[in-house]
Amino acid sequence: MAIRMAIDERWNRLGDFAGFLNLDGIEFREYQYNIIKEILKCGNTLVVLPTGLGKTFIGAALIADALARGKKAMLLAPTKPLAEQHYSTISKLLKLYEGELFLLIGSSKKKERQEKENNAKVIVATPQTVANDLKAGLLSLNGFDLVVIDECHKAVGKYAYTYVANEAFLKGIPLVGLTASPGGDKEKIKRLVDTLNIKHIEARVSTDADVSAYVMPKYMHIIMVDLSDRIKQMSGLLLPPMNEFMQNLNRMGLSPFKSAANVPKGRLIQLGKEIEKIQAKNYKFSAIMNYVKLLNLSHMYDLLQCEGMYPFMSYINSLENREKKSRSVEQLFKNSNVIAAKNLGLDAMKAGEEHPKVIAVLDTLRKVPGKSAIVFVQYRSTIKMLNEYLNNNGFRAMPFVGKTDGVTQAQQKQVIEDFRARKFDVLVASSIGEEGLDIPNVDVVIFYEPIPNEIRNIQRRGRTGRFRPGDVYILAARDTKDQAYLYISSRKERKMFEIIKKMNQDMARERSIENRLSDGQKTLEL
Repeated sequence: MAIRMAIDERWNRLGDFAGFLNLDGIEFREYQYNIIKEILKCGNTLVVLPTGLGKTFIGAALIADALARGKKAMLLAPTKPLAEQHYSTISKLLKLYEGELFLLIGSSKKKERQEKENNAKVIVATPQTVANDLKAGLLSLNGFDLVVIDECHKAVGKYAYTYVANEAFLKGIPLVGLTASPGGDKEKIKRLVDTLNIKHIEARVSTDADVSAYVMPKYMHIIMVDLSDRIKQMSGLLLPPMNEFMQNLNRMGLSPFKSAANVPKGRLIQLGKEIEKIQAKNYKFSAIMNYVKLLNLSHMYDLLQCEGMYPFMSYINSLENREKKSRSVEQLFKNSNVIAAKNLGLDAMKAGEEHPKVIAVLDTLRKVPGKSAIVFVQYRSTIKMLNEYLNNNGFRAMPFVGKTDGVTQAQQKQVIEDFRARKFDVLVASSIGEEGLDIPNVDVVIFYEPIPNEIRNIQRRGRTGRFRPGDVYILAARDTKDQAYLYISSRKERKMFEIIKKMNQDMARERSIENRLSDGQKTLEL
């Protein structure tokens, strides 16, 4: 017989809709209660909460409120695995009869799907499927009074979230966005706020008074490594031709940079977009020739300095083995410095030399024997190399990559299940491991390289320290772009919360003005 656990009576302070929630044994958390009450008071809300602190429960409570008012509700998640995870959680949290909860991920036939959509009181779905069914007339938003959007930082541009959010707005349906990070760029956050018609922001960090008691400590470690003499020698060979092509563009008035070593990748990509707009054919041709050489060399340089010999040589091989090579690539591989760097790379591979970060990963994992770990890696060639090194050195490791690498969702799920069952201890993951999949909590997270993206940083760190203390190790090669990215990611994260705080203050003032105007109008009517 199942043991019935006590319900914390404090949840009843939420109101009558608490009766629609299965609260048996659910720990009362002040911050969740506070956030739910503020959303019910303020309307469309952006919730920014660290990973693992129960954003789904907040969504479920808001859905319960809609149900108590005789309305329907929807919870959207960006991927099928995450939608399935939410469906499982919602089915446990809400008191619903069979058929009242429907998982809409596009796998059922249209007629059957339409019937289930119309009968359901709560729909858990991917935004793409909802958008398609709305456009096809299979689904109507009539009767809905809430749309909860998980990982809502994706609700920008042409993503399906944007379409669904706009349709909900036109119907006057309240929207609540959930995320661990909306981004560190003011304009991006503003677009997100506008897309979801946000009127209020509820943001928490791990040190906030009503949160800190529920947060397990995460211990941060920065591991600096020095480049090997061979990598320094090879880098020194690549830098002169890089600077030559950069200076050519500089003389053409297309780039403010004279040295190519520390130019951010985003700025190089932007430079390419500017060159594409040039109308004069000869001028444009010359610019493209220099730009393509610079771009390829810059990528080689970064791979060599921040990733390793194998990723460096893999990229060179991919360029050389193209069926149709551009003139700029052909000229590049006739450059004496590039030839010399390539030959040194071949010698290093034969000698079994790799980036010092590889040794740092091995040493870090040896210090935590028997613990589960995720190593996050930027490039698939690095994943392959590192996974082989780990297995050859006594670790049980598995690569974890996305559909673009030919891996199906069924295969991804199997890897996760094997990881959960501890059939192996180390998951060597691409960005696919950052969000959207039900990856179990781990003891250790290792960043093979720093990334200048606050959203991805927060998502990666969130894979540890959920139910027990965790450790996060960030590897960085000294005197490379790694060091700049360490600073950038930290600065962006601080800036994000400053932007959110300022926006929320502005929204509060706007609500106050609207309330005073409304009270004044009521007085006049009296």
